[in-house]
Amino acid sequence: MLISSLFSCQENSKQTEARLRPNILLIVADDLGYADLGSYGGDIDTPNLDQLAKEGIRFSRFHTAPYCAVSRAMMLSGNFNHVAGMGSQDLVTDVVGYEGMLSERIVPVPQLLQSAGYHTYITGKWHLGLTPEANPAQKGFEKSFITLEGGANHFSNWLLFPDSPELTYGHQSLYTENGEKAVWPEGEYSTDFYTDKLISYIDSNLEDEKPFFAFAAYTSPHWPLQVPEKYWKKYEGRYDEGYEKLRERRLESLKKAGMVSPNAQLPELHPSIKAWESLSAEEKAKEARKMEIYAGMVDNLDENIGRLISHLKNKGIYENTLIVFLADNGAAAEDFYYHEVFGPYIQKYYSDDYEDMGTKKSFISYGPQWAEAGSAPFRYFKSYTTEGGMNTPLIIAGPGVKNIGTISDSFVTIMDLAPTFYQDAKVDYPKTWKGNNITPLAGSSLNPILSGNEVQIHDSTYVFGLEHRERAMLRKGNWKIVNLEKPFKNENFQLFNILNDLGEQEDLKDSLPIKFQEMIREWDRFSEKVGVVIPTPQPSNH
Repeated sequence: MLISSLFSCQENSKQTEARLRPNILLIVADDLGYADLGSYGGDIDTPNLDQLAKEGIRFSRFHTAPYCAVSRAMMLSGNFNHVAGMGSQDLVTDVVGYEGMLSERIVPVPQLLQSAGYHTYITGKWHLGLTPEANPAQKGFEKSFITLEGGANHFSNWLLFPDSPELTYGHQSLYTENGEKAVWPEGEYSTDFYTDKLISYIDSNLEDEKPFFAFAAYTSPHWPLQVPEKYWKKYEGRYDEGYEKLRERRLESLKKAGMVSPNAQLPELHPSIKAWESLSAEEKAKEARKMEIYAGMVDNLDENIGRLISHLKNKGIYENTLIVFLADNGAAAEDFYYHEVFGPYIQKYYSDDYEDMGTKKSFISYGPQWAEAGSAPFRYFKSYTTEGGMNTPLIIAGPGVKNIGTISDSFVTIMDLAPTFYQDAKVDYPKTWKGNNITPLAGSSLNPILSGNEVQIHDSTYVFGLEHRERAMLRKGNWKIVNLEKPFKNENFQLFNILNDLGEQEDLKDSLPIKFQEMIREWDRFSEKVGVVIPTPQPSNH
């Protein structure tokens, strides 16, 4: 009886400990603009995310990487992209730092949490390696339904690019479930289906009372812009004044929402953008429709996030679930329909006709013109190491979050999420793992900010840097250097004071040469430390 009693006490203790550790729901929007959400001052209907913001904290200076896969590697590792193995998106090499998958120098979040007793689930976009050994099933996810590549048709199994079959599982599907080949259920809409799957995964283990880490890696609102008609119809006519007017309105609404300074100004437009008034009536109609469909995708995304939250409440687990919502990079400007390499294939199988827009046979993107409106008040958009490519929304709500409904202007990065999860899960990050030496985390827990105990987690000596295909940046305190020119040269860096110049318009390197050289020395130390290789290595032959 004594042994039985002790065993029972131990079991009860384990269950109590499990309840003390929160569930973690990580929600990532793909290519969402900074100024899209209602709580950030946007005009798109996002009531569920707006409510989450009221119950949590919004971050106005949260920084990701300028590309999807790079951000995801940093997020799931808590480290710099080269350390995590993603020196360059969609590139696989034999060079350290450019493996094209999560490296052995880090422990992925799901793997460490799984070892600590968490259930781990993912649905949506992976984009961290195409091979079986790179699959989420080998990186700590207990259950998974994912698309391997960076983009996918939202309604169908149709391929987007001509090289897709050769790159994935020997001419097989773009999708896997639990590491095995899977087929997209034809006609299902991506965001709806991924939500259904994730809910089924969460429900599958609720009775054992173990906490879970669930990753909703949505592919919305990533191109191709596709959504059921009812979602975009409600925005019909809203964007008829064009992208320049929307950009101006977004700046004012961001100020009103408290996301940017009342003194913030719009930076110069990207040189590739045509003036709205120079477009023909037909071009204007098509452009406005693009933005209507994009808004519909964000609307549908918010609806599905609402479904997830409602399900957690219905199951009685909402109060013990930390919910983290973010976008993976700045608003997207790519338009592959007219790309010199990919365009011919896409045009053969897809349409960009006005009548088809938004359907499964349509391949459209909203391009740099609307991306500039989505990234207001920052400079440029996805792919650039400017603020517009890397400053994105972040909302966190749940256990341990105080000062709810507030805005944090603290500089934080996507690498700070993993340490936050580990602290909440009461897990120590290891020095070795499966026989490999592990690089210490580069991020810091956000909990001092979430609890209201601290305003900052990074002091003025903290260095955050990034390089991707010779575009680079480094931030230290309020100082930032940015290099956008190719081939890469140190002298091409620009120097900005981000506190005074959010739009990166006043290059100070000539007027402050001592500060500029100090930042260049920081860059040299950083790039050597993480393993930046210039020029970017060539793909391996296997």
